[in-house]
Amino acid sequence: MALSGGDIIGGILKDREIRWVFTLCGGHISPILTGAERQGIRVIDMRHEAAAVFAADATARLTGLPGVAAVTAGPGVTNTVTALKNAQMAQSPVVVLGGAAATVLRGRGSLQDIDQRGLLRSVVKRTFTLRRSCDIVPVMEHAFDTAVSGVPGPVFVECPIDMLYEEALVRRWYGAATVGGGTLRSRLLQWYLNRHVDRMYSCDFEAVTPGHAPPRIPGAGGASVVRALKMMGRSRRPLLVMGSQSMLAPREAPRLAAAVERLGMPVYLAGMARGLLGRDHPLQMRHRRREALREADLLLLAGMPMDFRLDYGRAAGPETEIIAVNRSPRDLYLNRHPRLAVHGDPGLFLHALAGTSAGPAAAWQPWIGTLRDRDRERDDEILSAAKKRRRPMNPLDLLVRVEQSLGERAVIVADGGDFAATASYILRPRSPLSWLDPGPYGTLGVGAGFAVGAKLCRPDAEVLLLYGDGAAGYSLQEFDTLARHGLGIVALVGNDASWSQIARDQMEFLGSDIATRLAYSDYDSVAEGFGGRGFILRDAGSAPRILRSAFRLAAKGIPVLVNALIGHSDFRKGSISM
Repeated sequence: MALSGGDIIGGILKDREIRWVFTLCGGHISPILTGAERQGIRVIDMRHEAAAVFAADATARLTGLPGVAAVTAGPGVTNTVTALKNAQMAQSPVVVLGGAAATVLRGRGSLQDIDQRGLLRSVVKRTFTLRRSCDIVPVMEHAFDTAVSGVPGPVFVECPIDMLYEEALVRRWYGAATVGGGTLRSRLLQWYLNRHVDRMYSCDFEAVTPGHAPPRIPGAGGASVVRALKMMGRSRRPLLVMGSQSMLAPREAPRLAAAVERLGMPVYLAGMARGLLGRDHPLQMRHRRREALREADLLLLAGMPMDFRLDYGRAAGPETEIIAVNRSPRDLYLNRHPRLAVHGDPGLFLHALAGTSAGPAAAWQPWIGTLRDRDRERDDEILSAAKKRRRPMNPLDLLVRVEQSLGERAVIVADGGDFAATASYILRPRSPLSWLDPGPYGTLGVGAGFAVGAKLCRPDAEVLLLYGDGAAGYSLQEFDTLARHGLGIVALVGNDASWSQIARDQMEFLGSDIATRLAYSDYDSVAEGFGGRGFILRDAGSAPRILRSAFRLAAKGIPVLVNALIGHSDFRKGSISM
């Protein structure tokens, strides 16, 4: 069989150790999907293009390799915009292959022919397009290298349909386009089309072989490590805050955890860093971060900018010495200039720092004790609030019982506002890379795509998808995907019949809950309609039993949805971010 552009792309994906391609089928991209299939790459067909990109994003975060999605032209590409922006802000290396109109028909009114690259430029690191057979290998290689180098992020590769099929077939198509006799006009058109195809296929597929350079990662060490150690030596109340960027090398997670332990600084873990130290490490603090930041005399900020999550730089006290480490020069100085700015990879910097450090200072122990006491006090407050019985059930009570029921191999996916954010105070990730949330963009709708990606990467794990009932509406149809591909996950919907995070403050400030009311819908029935199983949970005391049943079914490859009817809570009152 003659090689096609789709076959070449499939070969490049295999060379890059890509195991999955996420897609929603379309005529413009069929050769990419069949080319991947021939290489033994598993093609996961989703029910929405955004979910396909979310799934690719999840695999990128969990493996460190670029996640790959293929979407058809026009609406297929435009449906990816939110998911691409989410990946961009989360710094996830994702490669999206987008179909496009035939090269000769650009701008002539072809089906679904739009300026796709212009549309996506603001939400990806870079856009590429294929114009000749010579382009496929170098462009694809450049796209993958771009996605993982420097500050990782998504890239878009536009793949015109006539670049994806084998040359002989494309020549027949263009030959058929000149039917109309031997008129001068038809002969000129034939000459033009032949020249166009000759230029398209100016390279022999058989003669082109893939090959890629290692990613460009800014290092961190030398003088910056020496300065950081001096600042640590002066400190009595140091604090380490680690963001998702510190976890860009998943295979290095055990070494990174050991480095953090050697440093001995109390640490708050955010985003993908959650779970790095396990469930109950004595250095990990979980509550009252705002107070700790205000009182710290030294803040080591590893892979996280001073954005809204740190009150735009105001969270740390005015006298706090700040060491910021980030791959992004812009993020290093966002909103507040650090005393020491290190343009480099935060994981590498922490390794270098730990390798030179003498270990934790005895002078830090009273400070660590204070922070741990505050953590215990907050945990006690949450447990006390969870004991208040309500009808419908108390969401805090439910989540406490969920925490008690989760196994040591659990992976938690959070998709929602109030319910998912409340869970972040109560559920404790068991291991590195076992918590997935959207990231700083705060996108609703990541849930099912992230769960698909998580289950593929961790087939033996218990994958728990925490849905707010509002967020569930974005991707419940992916239960069809989960069922067809035998991906057994458990989704827990916190169903309070409301967009609660918005309704709570809207009622207080504006006196109306307009547009925030939902219904206690039968989400469990929807899951069953798509081939999964559904349970209704009305009492928190039944949660452990129902979750055990749900995970037993999930272990057999059956996706399960637990529809938990909960009441409203003021636990997160005033939580809207500006």
